[in-house]
Amino acid sequence: MNQHRPTVLLSGASGVVGRALIDELTPDHDVICLYHRAPIDDPRVEVVQGDLTRADAGLERGELAALCDRLDVVLHCAANTKWNTPRDEIMNTNLGGTTRMLEIARRSGARMVHMSTAFVARDGAQADAAGGGVTAYVKSKVASENLVRDSGLPWTIVRPSVLIGDSRDGRIAAFQGIHKVIGATYRGTLPVLPADLDSMIDFVPQDVVARAVGRLIRDPQAGGEHWLTAGDQALRLTEMVELTLDLAELTGPRPHPPRMVPVEAVDRLLLPMLEDVLPVGIRRQFSAFAELMLLFQSRTAMPSSLPALGLGDEVSHAALCRAFRLSAEQLVNRRDRAARPAPAAVPAATATAVAG
Repeated sequence: MNQHRPTVLLSGASGVVGRALIDELTPDHDVICLYHRAPIDDPRVEVVQGDLTRADAGLERGELAALCDRLDVVLHCAANTKWNTPRDEIMNTNLGGTTRMLEIARRSGARMVHMSTAFVARDGAQADAAGGGVTAYVKSKVASENLVRDSGLPWTIVRPSVLIGDSRDGRIAAFQGIHKVIGATYRGTLPVLPADLDSMIDFVPQDVVARAVGRLIRDPQAGGEHWLTAGDQALRLTEMVELTLDLAELTGPRPHPPRMVPVEAVDRLLLPMLEDVLPVGIRRQFSAFAELMLLFQSRTAMPSSLPALGLGDEVSHAALCRAFRLSAEQLVNRRDRAARPAPAAVPAATATAVAG
């Protein structure tokens, strides 16, 4: 290995952010990916198998010592983001994983860069109202941040908001919760959307998050907390719906837009009233949408560190509209095209965007 190239230990490399970070870091860093079940098949990186829920991350003593001798940065992105997972499992994976990665950083004398979530801003009443695994996930991230801050190590915490596909072509390793809303709106199978009409939905393209993290890693003085969000440039939910319906209209009749209903009204009135009418599968899907939208939506802008990192243009309102359109096209072309009558290839995105 070239001794002048810093070495990064990356957890969660098989995830959406992890894969984008491999692209970002490998040109000038040696990247070692710590994986559990999903091997990383990429010639640009080294791999080591472990388990972040076990002592020493599941590594043999000699293997761990050899690894720690090489590290400059520990970049912790692995987390349980499956909200239907039991609370104890989410907390054990996310808190336990952070503990293990901090131990590795301490042994190696490396800087700790921790991938959190912008939705720690929702900790408290809003997260509790979302219920289920959403609450456990947010609380696990809050507790993990506290572990990092109290570790006594040099640390950086990054907080991305909702992730969409790459800003250049919309590609993404795995579709996220927001894509479920996009797909249902595109197909016209979402008559009611549990959300407030004027709410903002903060999302950021995956490559923008990766570039921000890369800049923070390359700057040894860039510690502290950084919000990787759209901030006051975020789209309104109504804009997202219109962009999705515009895309659907290119390949068939324009679907009816979903009716916006406040989440509390859905839980308190609509679902109980339709309990004996709606099939179980649709009720579950609707409840899942309600959890997503309650967490994602906001009437006020989140703070954003991206302008200070030189990435403000990447999350301008117009740039986000283009990125959203490309991300929606990827979803349509890869999964939902067959669901539309007389399917046809969706044209490449134009420069048309909602004025912001």
